[in-house]
Amino acid sequence: MTTPVCTSASDAAVSARQTRPHSRPYPSFASYVMARQPVLLRTARSLTANPSDAEDLLQTALAKTYVAWERIEDHRALDGYVRRALLNTRTSQWRKRRVDEFVCDELPEPEPAGGADDPAERQALHDAMWRAIMKLPARQRAMVVLRYYEDLSEVQTAEVLGVSVGTVKSAVSRALGKLREDPELDLAR
Repeated sequence: MTTPVCTSASDAAVSARQTRPHSRPYPSFASYVMARQPVLLRTARSLTANPSDAEDLLQTALAKTYVAWERIEDHRALDGYVRRALLNTRTSQWRKRRVDEFVCDELPEPEPAGGADDPAERQALHDAMWRAIMKLPARQRAMVVLRYYEDLSEVQTAEVLGVSVGTVKSAVSRALGKLREDPELDLAR
């Protein structure tokens, strides 16, 4: 059984329903949520690391907004109100976070990771790749950069450079062959 993240908003929503048992929900609130949900969800995702937590956070903030809907005087400032509710809710969650500590004889340190996980190794590989690309003739270099760094298709690359698709294919193939033979890129193999 899960407990609600914000019990005050849940309790307030229940008490609001009990005091207005036959009142209709706010149609303007429903239209606001439908129109602004993607933007507000992006804001919630920027506050959390997990997309599911972001959805829960947004739902809690919208529940708080719903409870206060009648008290909000300026409906043009709703985004600011919901963003503030998102931030306050996230801050409350962070403050309530429980940290478990365990006493042990040895620290559980991860093994030092070399290779692709090491930022220094990645930077060295990146630098070596650019040095190797800079050795290519200008035309091949432009095609490799457009194809693999700018992620253009062969057709798009041909259009940008004003050449045929076959020219792009053959030039990129020759350039990749030269890059495979470059001695500086041995550390990537």
